[in-house]
Formats: sequence, C-alpha cells, structure tokens
Amino acid sequence: MLPLTRRGFLRASAAGAAVLPALPAWAIDPIKRPSAKPDLKLSLAAYSFRQALDLKKPTMTMFEFIDLAAELPLDAVELTSYYFAETTPEYLDKLKAHATKKKLAISGVPVGNNFCLRDEAKRRVEIDKVKAWTERAARLGAQTVRIFAGNLEKGDTLEQAQGRVVAAVNDCCEVAVKHGILLALENHGGITATPEQLLALVKPVNSPALGVNIDTGNFRTPDPYADVAKIAPYGVVSQVKTEVNPTGKKTEEADLGRMIKILKDANFHGYVALEYEAKEDAKTAVPRYVRELRKLIG
Repeated sequence: MLPLTRRGFLRASAAGAAVLPALPAWAIDPIKRPSAKPDLKLSLAAYSFRQALDLKKPTMTMFEFIDLAAELPLDAVELTSYYFAETTPEYLDKLKAHATKKKLAISGVPVGNNFCLRDEAKRRVEIDKVKAWTERAARLGAQTVRIFAGNLEKGDTLEQAQGRVVAAVNDCCEVAVKHGILLALENHGGITATPEQLLALVKPVNSPALGVNIDTGNFRTPDPYADVAKIAPYGVVSQVKTEVNPTGKKTEEADLGRMIKILKDANFHGYVALEYEAKEDAKTAVPRYVRELRKLIG
C-alpha cells in the first residue's frame, strides 16, 4: 500500500523498504498532507546574510550564522550552499552538530543550478552538482534541497527547454529518493515565471521526491498573492520574502499575514524560511521579521 505522504514514501525508500516506481500522480496532484491541520515551522535562510557570508570576503562564518539564529525564536536554519567554506564530511558533521547543540534543525539546503542548458556536458555538470548537494543535505539531516529550472538560451524554445528540465529533475530525483530528500523546484523567473510555467515542469516528473519551493517574493505578476496560492498546494518548503513586486508597480512591503494565511489555507506542512533581501541592514531587520512571522505562524 502506498504511503500517504511523499516524505513517508522517501523515508521508506531510504531505508530500503520500497523501490521507486513510475508514479505520475505524485507530482500531478497536490501533495497529500499527513493531517487536515496546517503545520508550519519557522526557519531562517543564510542567504539573508549573504554579504557577510560571501566567501570572497566573509565577515561571518556559517557557524556564527547558526549562533545568531539561535538567539531568535526559530525552529531551524536554512544553509545556502553558496556559503559553505568546505564540503568535506567532517565539515558537514560539525555544522550539523553545531546546529543540534543550538537546538536548531537544518530545514534545507538551497542550490543554484540551470537545467535549461542545451550543451549536454554543461547540463550534466549541473545535474551532478544537484546530486552531490542532495547527498550533503542528507548528511546534514536536512529535509529539502531547493533547485532552479533555469533560463532560456538564445535560439532555444520553451518546449525543448522544458523537456530537458523534466529529464534532469527525474534524474536527480533518483538520488533524492535514495537519501530521503525532497527536491523543491522554485518559482524563480526564467521558465518558472508564472504558476502555469512552474507546474508544467512539476507535473510530468514521475517521482514522489519532487515538490515546490514557494518563494513568496518571486512572482512579478499582476497579483503575486493569487499566484502564490496557485502553487501552495504543491509546496514542500517556502521561502518568505518581505517584499513583493506586482507587475507595473514599485516594489512594496509584503503583507506577511496574508502570505501565511495562504499557506495555512493550503494546509501547508513544512518549513517557512525567512529569506531577507530588502535594503535595511539584515542584523536589525531580520530579528524584527522573525518575531512577526513567529506570531503569525504560532
């Protein structure tokens, strides 16, 4: 009998209790949640401190980021792959132990990739990168790996690019199932600029290891709130931004209460990570927004 949730299926698969079959329905249908009551947990994205964590001239280590997060009312941290000083097993084990010591889970590991590339060798590099980070995320005890689709190259067609992305994601999902990780495809512009474009990539993937990373600030459409609601039923993780960018309007402060209500109305189960990108200094803005989100999430 099939498990009721993708996470449950992945746990069984990782333990050797199941073999991945071709199951289009897992991706075609909205995710079956384990209960009728929403379950949101609050995380903080390391990307919020990207200037300080930039490996070219860092003023903060990933360990110090975890220390900072431990002072806030958080359940977890999201450790962006761009800022890992090392990727050795020893380093990953130390990060995991440090987060555990600070009573924080590691919610996910965002990865940057481009599966639209027409050059097969270059696209294979991107696929191998996602697979490697999936294995690292499993070692860290993370639940999700955020991935991108990418952007159309000059002279390419949307249909051809979509085919390459779906094939690449299917390939990566095999490793994700093996390690009990959920891949989360983000609405990140390019060929995922609208809900319809994003779901056109999610629905054909024959794996329970794929869901959506709901980025609340990435839809530059007439009604970003309505579009977030369209993808929320497919979400396995969410990155909440403090601003939205409606088409034809200036960037404006996001209604965080409205965004959290959209997630709750979709019976979302998973981590909600604050990903701060606004102009105010992160060290002063992030604690304020974390406290606001904590109240909204409960």
